[in-house]
Amino acid sequence: MSLLDITDLTVQYPTRFGSFTAIDGINLSLKPGEIHGLVGESGAGKSTIGQAVIGLIPNPGFIANGDVKLHGQSLRDLSQTEYHKLRGNKISMIFQDPQTSLNPLLTVEAQMVETIRQHANVSYEDALQRSIDLLSETGIENAAERLTEYPHQFSGGMRQRVVIALALSTDPDLIIADEPTTALDVAIQSQILDLIRNLATTRKMGIILITHDIGVIAQITDTVTVLRGGKVMETGATPQVLGRPSHDYTRALMAAVPRLDRKLERFSNIMAEDPPLSAPELKWSVEGASDQFASDWLLSGQRSDQTGPILTIRDLDVTFFSNRPFSWGKKDGFKALQDINLSVEHGKTLGVIGESGSGKSTLAKSIVGLIRPTRGEIVFDGAPLPLGRDRGRRHESRRKIQMVFQDPYSSLNNRRKIEDIIAEPIRFFDLARDRTEQRKIIASVLELVEMPQRAMLKYPHQFSGGQRQRIAVARALVARPAFLICDEPTSALDVSIQAQILNLLKDLQASFGLSILFISHNLAVVRQMSDTVAVLQRGKVMEQGPAEAVFETPQNSYTQHLLSETPSLEMLTG
Repeated sequence: MSLLDITDLTVQYPTRFGSFTAIDGINLSLKPGEIHGLVGESGAGKSTIGQAVIGLIPNPGFIANGDVKLHGQSLRDLSQTEYHKLRGNKISMIFQDPQTSLNPLLTVEAQMVETIRQHANVSYEDALQRSIDLLSETGIENAAERLTEYPHQFSGGMRQRVVIALALSTDPDLIIADEPTTALDVAIQSQILDLIRNLATTRKMGIILITHDIGVIAQITDTVTVLRGGKVMETGATPQVLGRPSHDYTRALMAAVPRLDRKLERFSNIMAEDPPLSAPELKWSVEGASDQFASDWLLSGQRSDQTGPILTIRDLDVTFFSNRPFSWGKKDGFKALQDINLSVEHGKTLGVIGESGSGKSTLAKSIVGLIRPTRGEIVFDGAPLPLGRDRGRRHESRRKIQMVFQDPYSSLNNRRKIEDIIAEPIRFFDLARDRTEQRKIIASVLELVEMPQRAMLKYPHQFSGGQRQRIAVARALVARPAFLICDEPTSALDVSIQAQILNLLKDLQASFGLSILFISHNLAVVRQMSDTVAVLQRGKVMEQGPAEAVFETPQNSYTQHLLSETPSLEMLTG
């Protein structure tokens, strides 16, 4: 007997221009103990299905057609009071970001006990004991002690375990997991996925797993549905759909997945992510602006005859000191980086991988001068760099070293138009003669990163995640950098948009000889992008060398462990 049955489900959102159909005629069935994956690009309707099941479709959205049944009971006509009783008791949800899912002002004990007592008539002591048992079941050691701590005192992986424990606290029949591992590194992701699989098996719970990570789908789901534009492209057993897809879109989606088992020269593009431009957008342009002008302008600021290392790091240490009172003159310190020795060749990419807390972002911040190392030397373009704040705002390295951040939405000022955002480095480094040339440069560089020139007149919120990341790359390029630091630039993007951004970075490096430091917890992406690789653990370099050698024949046990924890994609075709 099915646990969940979704029949011909259609969800619409009324707008000024008519109704927008978020999901259109979806059919899905889930058995107890089964994990069903929902996969597709951003906007495919994955999260909308979860919202429809749990009764949390945002206003003014509504179910226009079809039905959702749990244990044969229709949920469509439930009142808000009835749905409130159902949520938690029968259906729970695991959200993407555990940091925002938990109340930072309350201890884990307060939040878990309140949830349990809200849905069950038990004493505080019984709820407390159940909380301890659940934390232990989800793999948190010393559960009784850790229960009294606040969310910020847990690591990302531990916070996600707390969220899972909260979801389990009411003993639900169905759990909807919406991108539960996106923000986690490969080792923690593997632990969480093993936990989810074990819970489905032992508790006979049905789980709907929503993700854009094909590797996660391949690792733990029994069945999968591929969505696009709110419609089902293909559904069936996971090995069948991923290994022998019958729909062209599914095959294209699989081809865009970065491979860990071999290096590809280029990622397959599924299609342009945006609808065709309107006639006014096609006609609007800045006089003389073109991608060719951008190329010529960027190349005029580069030296193409350079060889050898552009960046060398020697014996670098970074220690963060605490300012505890009554320390009697002694400073307690946490060593974020220890004895780091690395180099990046001109026109090449160094990939940096490691778990959360391994020191990847600290390394990047040390290079750009946001953190002052406690020991060591950073040599850039043949000259030692002043460390930390000793590097003045007008130091040449400020222009030559640029950064592309993980989240383009938070790295762009939402109150300013794209033209003003991209113009800032041009003005700061005095790279244009006048405003006319400045506009020409901005429009041309936008075209170079495959954005319409008219984008300069809009605000960041008017673009998709992939488009915002292209704009962030354009902002970095207009400084005419020689060295680009990419800190998890695609972790928040779905597989097709990720492929487009990675292809763009490859093209820019080939055209302008950019040197790149590429930081990621996605080992498959690092293999595709890197010439050399450094593996960090707890602030130390465990292994480094040519990328293919490190991935094919890793020498260090930690590197071997990371590779073994990465979800297998052997079932994928191609």
